[in-house]
Parts: sequence; structure tokens; C-alpha cells
Amino acid sequence: MLRIHFTGADLAGVRMAARPDVLWETVLSFHRLRDRRGALVYGEWRSETRTRLNGETRLLGALVPQRGYFPDFLTPPEGLGGLDTALEAVRETPPARIGTELALLAASRPGAAPLPGWVAGLVEGRPEPFSRLLGALRGYHRAAIEPYWTYIQSRVEADRAVRGRALLDGGADELLASLPPTLRWRSPVLEADYPVDRDLYLDGRGLLLQPSFFCRGTPVVYRDPGLPPVLVYPVTHSDAPAAGEPAGGGAASSSLGRLVGHTRSAVLKAIGHGGTTSELARRAGVSLASASQHAGVLREAGLVVTLRQGSSVLHTLTPLGAALLHGGAQYGRIPQQQQQRRRSYARNGPVTS
Repeated sequence: MLRIHFTGADLAGVRMAARPDVLWETVLSFHRLRDRRGALVYGEWRSETRTRLNGETRLLGALVPQRGYFPDFLTPPEGLGGLDTALEAVRETPPARIGTELALLAASRPGAAPLPGWVAGLVEGRPEPFSRLLGALRGYHRAAIEPYWTYIQSRVEADRAVRGRALLDGGADELLASLPPTLRWRSPVLEADYPVDRDLYLDGRGLLLQPSFFCRGTPVVYRDPGLPPVLVYPVTHSDAPAAGEPAGGGAASSSLGRLVGHTRSAVLKAIGHGGTTSELARRAGVSLASASQHAGVLREAGLVVTLRQGSSVLHTLTPLGAALLHGGAQYGRIPQQQQQRRRSYARNGPVTS
């Protein structure tokens, strides 16, 4: 079990990460690539990713074992700033810290093959080993993360909406109590299922909550207690059940209304930064049943993400939904199941009211 100990100052310093962390997603996805669990969520992603890899797994496998400890320097806080910024931070890691963390890595894998020779060059700060490592991270990210980044963003944004609502409703206590079931808030301690028994004392530094698409089961924290505290935890992958066909009336912009129907465009606009089904109904001026049906169609079209929270559900826009609402934006690939839903939606057309 992991026990994270809070003071009053730590509760005041709890905050949510603004976006997915590019290196946490990269490294944690490397774990998902090599296990067989979570096939419903990750199975198709594994198959597609493996076809694009070109030797990166052999290099990364030296530093990221299939389970257990991996060096903290692979996931610097700069991962929130994008891949280039994150990789530069990895390159700038002090050699003494790299040496300490690689020694921990070697000690955590008794009986395993020794670390390859090029890894020792990281401790010495030689350019060639860093080029190999950063090239492997970039190549793996290009194959495993980049094509799905928009989808990853949408899941993290949906989780942020749930946590943000909890924070507004009940403060930090309610936020911590709203975390996934593997995390249990028993003030002033946050307990979590964890591979080892460990206590983490925040000592007034606060805590960054980092939702992650590729974190599975148990959360992750830095091994080094001196690093800025961050708790990486899994987002919820199950959606609320989709609803049937809608009915009702409403209004929105004429172009969006012509595309998806005036009532549905009103519901899409009502979602904004997130809302429950009853809030959508009130904002769009439709019945509760109609709001639920419209939200279900928008979800099937890949425009909305729905997460269940207790007895209610919270709807948020995906990047594609936001782009449609605001007149267009760049968005990336998502897993094949979502593309098939969108193609079906395009073939059959929206049901307008």
C-alpha cells in the first residue's frame, strides 16, 4: 500500500495537471505494450503500434522493465510542456542523479541481465548514449502516442472535468475522495493499492494530480521523495451507456444546426466545459430524456466523452467536438473503433429535430 500524508498546507496545494504528460504516457504505454491485460481498451492499440515500431522496444527495455521500478529521470515535470521540452529535460539530467537511479534500477532486477554498455555512457554524460535514448523515446512516441494524442487528451480532459467539479463542490477533500477506487481518501492520508509498502510525506509541497490514459490499475509516484510530488493515476475508460434517438427543439449557430440538427447543436453547445445530463437539459431547454438521447448520439459520433461519477454522469467535449463547435481546429487520429463510429454517423446522417 502507498500512503500519502497531507498537512493543511498540502491540501491547499493540491492541483490538477493541465493536460496529459507526454513522457508519462510514453513510458506507461510501454508497460501496456508488453502485457496482455486490458485488451478491450489497449488491444487494438497494441496491434497497430507494433506495426510501426522499429527497434525502439529493445533500447527502451533496458531502462523500463516490464514491471517494477524505472528511473525517475525518464518522466521529468517538463513532460507537460510537450515532447521537445521533455526530451531536453531528460538530456539535462545531472549525471550524478542518473548514476543513482541506474544503480537503483540494477538493484531492483536481481538475476536479470546486466544493463547494456551504452547505458553506462549516460552516467558519463556522453552525447552518443543520450542520442540513442532520446531517439528511441522519440521514435516510440511517434509510433505509440502521437497518432492517438487527441483521443488521449479527450479522456484526460473528461477526467479533469470530473475532478474539477468535485473541487468546486467540496474543496480538496471532495476532490481527493472522488479519485478512482484504487485511491482512498482517509484524511489526512490518501491510501492507494501499490506494489510495495511505502509512505510519502508531502511536507507542505502540495500534490500534482496527473490523470493518465496508459496508467492501469495502481497509481504511480516518483521513487525519489525529494522530487516534486506527483501522483499519476488511471483515467476511467468505461463510458455511460449510449442512448437512442432524440426528440425536442432548441437553437444554435445556423451552420452547426444544419450539420447536426438545431437541438443537438444546442446540447453540444450546452456541454461547454462539462455538465451533467440534467444541466444539459436545463441549458438547452429540452427534457431530461431528450438531453440524454442527444448526448448519446454525440458520444457515438466521437464529439463527446461521458464519465460516470457516482449516481450521475458528466459529459465533456472531445477535441473534435470542440473544433466543430468553435468552427474548426486541428485534431489527430483516434483508435479505430471511434473512427468506425464516425464513419457510420457520416453515412447515416444526423437525426435532426
